[in-house]
Amino acid sequence: MVLQAIKYTPGSLEILDQLQLPHKEVYQNITNVEDAWHAIKDMRVRGAPAIAIVAALALAVELFNKKNSHGSSHQTKEYIVTKLEYLVTSRPTAVNLADAARKLEKRVTEAAAESSDSQGGLVEDSYITAAQDMLVDDVQDNEKIGSYGASWILKLAKANGDRKVSVVTHCNTGYAEVHSSWVLYQTNTTIFTRSLATAGYGTALGVIRSLHKSHRLQCAYYTETRPYNQGSRLTGYELLHDNIPCAMITDSMAAALLRLKGESQNIVAIIVGADRVAANGDTANKIGTYALAILAKHHGVKFLVAAPRTTIDLGTRTGEGITIEERPPREMTVMKGPRTKTDDRGEPAVDTMAVEEVSTAAMGTQAWNPAFDVTPADLIDGIVTEVGVLEKEEGQFHVEKAFSYHS
Repeated sequence: MVLQAIKYTPGSLEILDQLQLPHKEVYQNITNVEDAWHAIKDMRVRGAPAIAIVAALALAVELFNKKNSHGSSHQTKEYIVTKLEYLVTSRPTAVNLADAARKLEKRVTEAAAESSDSQGGLVEDSYITAAQDMLVDDVQDNEKIGSYGASWILKLAKANGDRKVSVVTHCNTGYAEVHSSWVLYQTNTTIFTRSLATAGYGTALGVIRSLHKSHRLQCAYYTETRPYNQGSRLTGYELLHDNIPCAMITDSMAAALLRLKGESQNIVAIIVGADRVAANGDTANKIGTYALAILAKHHGVKFLVAAPRTTIDLGTRTGEGITIEERPPREMTVMKGPRTKTDDRGEPAVDTMAVEEVSTAAMGTQAWNPAFDVTPADLIDGIVTEVGVLEKEEGQFHVEKAFSYHS
């Protein structure tokens, strides 16, 4: 059964609540931009590309269900722009969201200019079509990222013969982040969704899936990813769901893994996603990414960032210009999960009806909780996009070249 992270038809949007994974699959309806804003802020949906798509589709659903209720074409455009500006505030570090908002604003501005003032409905239709196009493009882009990234890694591995390769990944960059198990089909005015028959994609996890599909993957090691445990809750869930060979490590075990198992397991790369890539290649991603890049450099392991071009922010010169979101300290001092139990066969199980929150730190503990860190470009070996892998030229990334040709 294919894991479905987002369910969308015109006028209807459901998201898989990531806070309840891996023990429960619960879908929540998103009926308007306020629902989407809170889902993003609360991290029920996360990952830069998925955040942008959910935000865009939420407004499309709201417009679809309140057809022709926002006045003239100019008034409709202003309504849409105001809603987009609000959505962007839900997750400021994720450049994909701001990028999507700019593109959608441009689309409705053009539609309003081309319509008579009484044709607000045409502006709404233009927005809905543009948001749905983003969904289709995202699916296709992530398939290409997986293919390009896997090819790049296997080319590196040829120096080690035809052995299977192992990789390390951090946080979550797959189904639960990017809804790449979905594709849209349009017949007249109706859009249907169906699961792809092939394995899912994603960004960094898309690369891992491509390696597995080519029968060249030995093991995918994934970090627990504290403090929100996206690795243990989401990445592990997806890899196990797809029967991909994998093993979890705590964030603090990565150095020991590379030193003690790097050669025997043929660990050739660390692959991560990105929330924002600056013009010089500096990359913001989940906290802990910077540390992994330092470890990769020390141990001679390639460090690969997997991200669509929408994650590249040419307007931000270096990582110094990236806003780093800080999360509540409470996320570090408490953990939530279902109670464990023994089933009728004496096997370990969980009681999903008995969810508890436990304290993991002394009462009154103060904590600093940045959601992201910035990895300097000089620690990154390649940035894989939907048009290929960007590598350094004379020690510098020229990420602008990703926009000069098409895949």
